[in-house]
Amino acid sequence: MVPWLGFPLNTLIKQVEPTPKAKYVAFETLYDPKQMPGQRGGLFGGAGLDWPYVEGLRMDEAMHPLAILCFGMYGESLPNQDGAPIRMVIPWKYGFKSIKSIVKIKFVDSQPPTSWNKETPNEYGFYSNVNPTVDHPRWSQATERRLGEFLKRKTLMFNGYADQVSSLYTGMDLRKNY
Repeated sequence: MVPWLGFPLNTLIKQVEPTPKAKYVAFETLYDPKQMPGQRGGLFGGAGLDWPYVEGLRMDEAMHPLAILCFGMYGESLPNQDGAPIRMVIPWKYGFKSIKSIVKIKFVDSQPPTSWNKETPNEYGFYSNVNPTVDHPRWSQATERRLGEFLKRKTLMFNGYADQVSSLYTGMDLRKNY
């Protein structure tokens, strides 16, 4: 567990007071290839992604108190390589959903595009919930190795946050919408 410093995303959303039309929250990362050479693309940069990196959440996911905007970790300011000055942390989802170096947040009425879903839609769904019973097309997700641990352990549904977040997905096919 990383000791993140931040505040619930819902605090910002409540202050902004989006209109009832807002069903999703769309995020965009800083695009600055001079400062961030990995965004240049090519064989070793950018992972083949279309930059800037974009992500999104349903409004109810964004309003959950576990979804936080993070500005630090381990009692210090967030380092550049970990997403400074501000990043998202959504502990029940896979890490790529936790967009770094956020420069834009928009409230939208339809599901926003996400970088990995645009790049490889057959591998990365919009929801990106941790479901160990659904393997990635190229590897098993049944086990994981946590930070600071040598041995693997069983991956828990929603990264162990099922009691807190499973109600957000009631009635959804969690094999399809993992």
